[in-house]
Amino acid sequence: MPKNLKLKLLLIVALVMFCVWVIYPLPKKINLGLDLRGGIFLTLSVDMSKLPKDISDETRSDIVDRTIEIIRKRVDQFGVREAPISRQGKDRIIVQLPGVTDRERAIELIGRTAQLEFRLVSDDEEKLQEAIAGEVPPGYELKYDEEKKALLLEEIAVMTGESLANAMVDRDQYGRASVKLDFTSKGSNMFANITGANVGSRLAIVLDGQIYSAPVIRERISGGNAEITGNFNAEEAKDLATVLRTGALPAPIRIEEERTVGPLLGADSINSGVKATIIGGVGVIFFMIIYYFIGGILANIALALNILLILAVLVILKATLTLPGIAGIGLTIGMAVDANVLINERIREESKSGKSIRTAVVNGYGRAFPAILDSNVTTIIAAILLVWFGSGPIRGFGLTLITGLVASMFTAIVVTRLIMDILTLKWKNIPLKMLQLIPQTKINFIKTRWIFYTISIVIISVGLISFNQRGAQNYGIDFTGGALQEFKFAQAVPIEELRLAIKDIGLGNAIIQQDKKKPEIVLIKTDENYAKSITAQFKQKFPNNKVDILKVESVGPVVGRLLKKNASMALSLALLGICLYIWFRFKDFAYGIAGVVSLFHDVLVAIAFCALTKRPIDLLIVTAFMTIAGYSINDTIVTYDRIRENLKLMRKTSFKDIINMSINQTLGRTIWTSVTTIAIVIALFFWGGEVLHNFAFILLIGFISGVYSTVFIASPLLYAWERKK
Repeated sequence: MPKNLKLKLLLIVALVMFCVWVIYPLPKKINLGLDLRGGIFLTLSVDMSKLPKDISDETRSDIVDRTIEIIRKRVDQFGVREAPISRQGKDRIIVQLPGVTDRERAIELIGRTAQLEFRLVSDDEEKLQEAIAGEVPPGYELKYDEEKKALLLEEIAVMTGESLANAMVDRDQYGRASVKLDFTSKGSNMFANITGANVGSRLAIVLDGQIYSAPVIRERISGGNAEITGNFNAEEAKDLATVLRTGALPAPIRIEEERTVGPLLGADSINSGVKATIIGGVGVIFFMIIYYFIGGILANIALALNILLILAVLVILKATLTLPGIAGIGLTIGMAVDANVLINERIREESKSGKSIRTAVVNGYGRAFPAILDSNVTTIIAAILLVWFGSGPIRGFGLTLITGLVASMFTAIVVTRLIMDILTLKWKNIPLKMLQLIPQTKINFIKTRWIFYTISIVIISVGLISFNQRGAQNYGIDFTGGALQEFKFAQAVPIEELRLAIKDIGLGNAIIQQDKKKPEIVLIKTDENYAKSITAQFKQKFPNNKVDILKVESVGPVVGRLLKKNASMALSLALLGICLYIWFRFKDFAYGIAGVVSLFHDVLVAIAFCALTKRPIDLLIVTAFMTIAGYSINDTIVTYDRIRENLKLMRKTSFKDIINMSINQTLGRTIWTSVTTIAIVIALFFWGGEVLHNFAFILLIGFISGVYSTVFIASPLLYAWERKK
């Protein structure tokens, strides 16, 4: 064996060992996303409306930074260490709480402003009655305590939470949970002076506008502490102490977006995603062995290394594996095999032309490389934009797709080439037999182009008419705003009873959907997030039927518009980037235009089927559109590459004949490269779970349309362009 091959083999073995060392043990090394392990994703907006309008941008920025720091302290004390908390834009904050499933408690803890005030209570009964009658005296405010008793409080607080040194859980004289407050030395003196000057009066302890207690001051209190009592349990007391200890937020915050995944749905998503990937992957492995024999075995070796590299990169980058990320790994299995299909088909052609096995291998790899490079780069362009504009699971999908595509090029071009070189050098006449189920065709695609143009126009037109008629129903809550709440009952409840139950809390107009296969699972769509009140109502109405929250998705109108804008920009830039790359590679703008027209065709077909099958477009569907745009051009590039090659070899042949010849020559590989990826998508569609169902359906439509547009749209458009010139 030549020294250079020995060195390459040694480096690849070292790489494999390094990857195994990096990922072992995998369950402890891989970082699961919120959609897999359960947890809460929040987009918070800092409300600056109550602040002075003349404050500087620097001050506003400082307020957001202080808010992030306070939220981080609260989350840390809640028990979630090193939770991802980041700033987005000028006044938005992203908070991720992996593993947290008590959403009500977490949201209450994070969102509480915690403005603590000590305010004197007026003992003037006449003024109190006037206030109750609607005429509140100047300098006072009418409030009600927990027992609904009216109290007239002075507007100006005599002390605030700024004087606190600590807050901790304690027990009052009756053994009930309370919160003990310790003041700073300055605060202790202030509290002593206030209580000393107001013996016999009541001092209300007010938190975020709510009166917790209003005891009578019996004597001067000089101990430097106070106590908050109320009707709360030990857990609520702990959270109250936490928000007081970490300090008040400098400004109120609003929840613009919430995505909560319960542990049941997270576990089910892992099982479904992994199961679908394994089923699809096994199908691809057997196909490659049966169809390409030795070439297929080498492709499967490359496939195993490809998955190993993806997992190692995810661990090294400390990236988060999401459910769409698992789908991305599945897709890269199909896409990784694509390169090997191209190589094997090229080797077949070279062998049929009378070349020796060694020459066929060298030429096969060399001539397949441009098509492999170009087809993968176009998909990577789309994936980069998914990472750039996406968030959470979408970004995870883009990252795994990029990693998988880069790894697949390395394994297909370097690893399988090395093994093939070793085999062909040792056994010069090794039989590289392959099946050929699709014979060489001689179809006149240019002649029939108008038939298929018409079919495409009809499908797209019918779909777009349906899309236009559906209006806002075309979009999911990601873009329109609103809330989706998904629940699972121990036993199925008739939908009429569910409707009556939520009608009692004013949600009679809510949309209720019951899973046909699993009627115990219920999806409720409302204009706002009512998960807390719906859960409480279900527990009250169906006390003997356990109910769990599987998922809560809530998007405010501001975030919805932002997501819509980002999705449109990402899709537009993906199409533009692919167009420019094709033009750059083929040195002819016609190739770029024809390629992008076929991309638009595939995306429009996918949109048409969304409308016709009444599937709402959400972020995951937009991800599918971008994946279609990046991947469906692959086969088109393979055909374009063959057209370019034939133009150089057959200068006297007409352009029409070259296009027909090129499509016929690449028809087999166009079908088989798509079949391997479509096999994965079909597995995701049937076994990937409800979350990936619509995503897989749109990918399936788009990938089938990609094969169709490659053969009947993209290449014939080149002929039309040249004929027009």
